[in-house]
Amino acid sequence: MTATGKSEILTTSPRATLGAAMARHPAAVRLAPLIGLTWFVAVWHLLSLRYPPFILPGPASVMARWVEKLADGSLIAHIAATLSAALPGLALGALAAFALGAPIAKSPLAERLLSPFIVASQGVPFIAVAPLLFIWFGNGLGAKVLICALVVFFPITINVIAGLRSTSPILRDLFRSLGATPAETFLKLELPSALPFIFAGLRVGGTLSMIGAITGEFLSADRGLGFMINLGNGLYDTALVIASVLTIVLIALGIYGAVRLAERALRMARWAA
Repeated sequence: MTATGKSEILTTSPRATLGAAMARHPAAVRLAPLIGLTWFVAVWHLLSLRYPPFILPGPASVMARWVEKLADGSLIAHIAATLSAALPGLALGALAAFALGAPIAKSPLAERLLSPFIVASQGVPFIAVAPLLFIWFGNGLGAKVLICALVVFFPITINVIAGLRSTSPILRDLFRSLGATPAETFLKLELPSALPFIFAGLRVGGTLSMIGAITGEFLSADRGLGFMINLGNGLYDTALVIASVLTIVLIALGIYGAVRLAERALRMARWAA
């Protein structure tokens, strides 16, 4: 086969064809999430026609239940209760991850001492540890915040370690030859190069923080989106359960997007500087 023939095969590969189609139709790319959501709602509606409402209510019934809870103010109160555990838990878990991840990335001794505990924090299911936290810290907000912190701790720690270790050895040697102190090397070289990894961990941790908050509310709560799901289950109010789940998904997407925006803003600020 000639070189020309090979190049034609390469340029007509599925990936190349898809990339060319995306380049020719940028509007279709932007509308892809909306198209996917439309298909999802349409399939959901068709399936709901085959089952009674207490098994699978239709999108209209779920939306009506969601609007009802929003109108009476209870949905906002439950969202606030869930976020009051998820966001502080994310912040606490991120601080702990950075406090332990940085020494592990730079010190073999710290890695040997701390790595087993970090792995153990992930190896033990947090649903098994949560009842202990409620026994030790009570049924209040503190225990739920700790559950969220435990859930987000591991992925953020791994990303912090990977990010700090990704620094170019050549640049390290350059900083050393210029007489930079360890603190200057960390702040001006290692930390900036680790930021993409750290933000990746925060995006994962942000979505997982909702799992921690909902788990805590399943076990012990009189408010929150997890409490709404339990209430809907007890009343066989499937529309309320699905409305609560969709609200959780929207909040998780919002946290993910907020972290992405913060990362983009920081990157632009660094370029401007």
